[in-house]
Amino acid sequence: MLAQRTLKSIVHAAGVGLHGGKRVELTLRPAPVNTGIVFRRIDLAAPVTIAVRADSVNDTRLATTLTQGDVRVRTIEHLMSACAGVGIDNLYIDITAEEVPILDGSASAFVYLLQSAGIEIQPAPKRFVRVKRPVEVHEGEGPQLKWARLEPLHGFTLSFEIEFSHPAVDATTQRVTFDLGSGRYSRDIARARTFAFSRDVEAMRSHGLALGGGLDNAIVMDDVKVLNPDGLRYDEEFAKHKILDAIGDLYCIGHAMLAAYSAFRSGHALNNQLLRALLAQPDAYEIVSFADEQQAPAGFGQLAKAW
Repeated sequence: MLAQRTLKSIVHAAGVGLHGGKRVELTLRPAPVNTGIVFRRIDLAAPVTIAVRADSVNDTRLATTLTQGDVRVRTIEHLMSACAGVGIDNLYIDITAEEVPILDGSASAFVYLLQSAGIEIQPAPKRFVRVKRPVEVHEGEGPQLKWARLEPLHGFTLSFEIEFSHPAVDATTQRVTFDLGSGRYSRDIARARTFAFSRDVEAMRSHGLALGGGLDNAIVMDDVKVLNPDGLRYDEEFAKHKILDAIGDLYCIGHAMLAAYSAFRSGHALNNQLLRALLAQPDAYEIVSFADEQQAPAGFGQLAKAW
């Protein structure tokens, strides 16, 4: 049986939120089978629990944000991406503020935390959302066109193309394809950082956003070059970060996915629209598990490799 996974032990982290700039503590705890990924705002007088689901995502401006009433948890995509990359099905995430810490701007620190806690194999089958027919969403036309698509596949691949008119971005590879079953998530995707233009950072800060951002947790560019002294971690770091984000956004459906995802200039909003479009068409997907691990897609039965 290809089984569900949680953590063996509890791990902690602390940092600042990218947008709010406030200190936040994070505690990752094991959770029982069929729990899914659940955030708990423990800083409130009466703690609030928010299960990660596609319809829990109600704000996608600059990040993926869960909401329940007037309570929210912001910027979850990097942590969700790490959970998907490591193969964690069930997890409690206690958080002491409304925003997940940005740490180094990638998913690598979250992967380290998850793997440091150890992975516990649980006595229940891992469940997948298997896409049965193509589903696509798009926005805009001509130069403003953006789209994202899911197609049937016995596995999970992601292909993303970005398009920025900027010398530093133009000098890199802007189209990347990645197979999550390759076991190379930690090495090839997790270290890709979020990126921003210095002129946009100044504008965002004037509106109370990006208050915790800087060269230690993002790639920052002026009009011609990357400002980070150490440069890029990958030649394709911009496109790879969009893959990282997409993995996290798609994991908000509540299960691992069996599909081929492709996108052009997509983002958090369009990724969530894609999940909602899929779920709105019951004949386009099914929930499956594998009693015989050999029948699962290659690579999904192995624990994710460390660096």
